[in-house]
Amino acid sequence: MKLFGSSGIRGIVNREVTPELALHVGLVLGSRKKTAVIGRDPRVSAPMIEHALVAGLTAAGCDVTKVGMVTTPTLAYAARKYECGVMVTASHNPSEYVGIKLWNPDGMAFDSAQQEEIEEAIEKKDFSMVPWNLIGKISEDESAIRDHMHMIEDLVGDSKLRVVLDCGCGAGSTISPYLLQELGCQIITLNSQPDGHFPARNPEPNDQNLSLLKKAVVEFGADLGIAHDGDADRMMAVDEKGNFVSGDELLAIFGRFECEDEKGSVVVPVDTSMMVDDYLEGSEIIRTRVGDVYVAEGIKQCGAIYGGEPSGSWIFPKISYCPDGIYAAAKLVEIVGEKKLSELRAELPVYDTKRGALACPNEKKAEFMKKVKAKLEPLGKVLDIDGIRVELEDGWVLVRPSGTEAKVRITAEARENVDKIYDMAEKIVKEALK
Repeated sequence: MKLFGSSGIRGIVNREVTPELALHVGLVLGSRKKTAVIGRDPRVSAPMIEHALVAGLTAAGCDVTKVGMVTTPTLAYAARKYECGVMVTASHNPSEYVGIKLWNPDGMAFDSAQQEEIEEAIEKKDFSMVPWNLIGKISEDESAIRDHMHMIEDLVGDSKLRVVLDCGCGAGSTISPYLLQELGCQIITLNSQPDGHFPARNPEPNDQNLSLLKKAVVEFGADLGIAHDGDADRMMAVDEKGNFVSGDELLAIFGRFECEDEKGSVVVPVDTSMMVDDYLEGSEIIRTRVGDVYVAEGIKQCGAIYGGEPSGSWIFPKISYCPDGIYAAAKLVEIVGEKKLSELRAELPVYDTKRGALACPNEKKAEFMKKVKAKLEPLGKVLDIDGIRVELEDGWVLVRPSGTEAKVRITAEARENVDKIYDMAEKIVKEALK
């Protein structure tokens, strides 16, 4: 597909994602749906793209309800009352990016077939505009955040923990501090004022970007720290000692609690640590392409009880097929109320993991991957559902093109000497990029 990546349509504003494109997405969607709900994150460009989408939707005869600035999981939960949901966000990407993500009423992002239908219709201009008296109506609804909070409060127990919360100046500022406070937590907030320039830190909640949170957790004597990305579909954590908790660790911890009462299947992407397989013994681990859309598809197809990505996307199908960083934050607080996060981490098997990325123009990715595959195939068992993952004697390595950025990502894991595996893969990648 040309427009949709691993997390919807996304790109640099007014270059790759334009008001014209948003108008066409709205026209195509509005020609096929009678009602839609639309929300946006705090990005500077988000209102512009939202206006273009609303114009297209209503011009095609679709009634549109605007819920304002909300998190992606809030919008996906609101979509249950409509034929579809539309979120204007670029999630964890920097401020110059913007994007469009489409949702079904069950909280499932538009799947591959639906995305292809949208792309083909835009390419063929397969949409129509209605007469003046059939133009869709525009209304506003201010209850989406409160409804999302109530749903989570009904499922998660109260807590008295002290929590440092870093919303990254994103949409999570509209809900997470208030939800955790209502659950009984003592909340200390960082960067909890929405600002589309993201002045405090990069929106991606990774170890490198959370130095202030790690320091604050220790200095305030907090029980844990929680961080969101720009639209709060992601949630990452810091333990009470100020240590960043990796995505693989959180994936395993959430999985253990979700599989506590019943052993079922857990869906993860190809870049997930073998730690998850070993820790969730008795549960079937199913791997998919990288991207929460594909993980959600896998969960739905096999009836899995849980799934997620090491990048910080946690999907709990009992509430929604959308990654919900808000619910995940509340659930983690509940879990840590029973046992310290550092103690939970200590129970996990430890393997050396190394991740990195190199620049690769989008138009060269296909040719590049052919070269990489030819070099990696002779080294071990290959899984090529998304990039090239090779199982080696003491670990594995994955080389895959990013679905949202002009990069190629390398992930390596080993029982020992991960640098040797990573350096080998990096050398192959650099040669293929020449």
